[in-house]
Amino acid sequence: MTRLKLNPEYAKRHLFVTVLMAGLCCWFGYDGFVRYPATPAAELFASIEKREPNARELEGDYLERFKDQKTKTQYGFTLLAGLVALVVGLRLFASYRFDFEFDDDGFVHQGRRRAYSDIKNVDRARWEKKGIIRVDGITLDAWHHTGVKEFVEKVERVGK
Repeated sequence: MTRLKLNPEYAKRHLFVTVLMAGLCCWFGYDGFVRYPATPAAELFASIEKREPNARELEGDYLERFKDQKTKTQYGFTLLAGLVALVVGLRLFASYRFDFEFDDDGFVHQGRRRAYSDIKNVDRARWEKKGIIRVDGITLDAWHHTGVKEFVEKVERVGK
């Protein structure tokens, strides 16, 4: 039996994005939860704006509102980067855990053996452009896994 394996190029790219977004999540989280609250408003303003506050900006609570807005922005970036890391990481994990094997007689998906003759529906609409085929509701993507092209060749040999 030939087992579909995670495409190394796909895995490297998605793992890179996951690690990058997790790192950014930590960076933004540190700024929003630790650094910004501990920094005086005027000092934070100067570090972000690269200049000292002018007389108008020193009046009232302008600098405190500035600090509050910048802190909330860091919270948003933390959440966004964390969600991206989670979604991309979970998608990569799901691709890694995808269980599909095939041989000359049929295929096994999620522990269930099926003969090629049992295939009822093959959707090739995205095969030529994207390398994606659906076989009885099972989506196979040649970008995610190596071996998909060989499986498609076997399906085509039996005339599905």
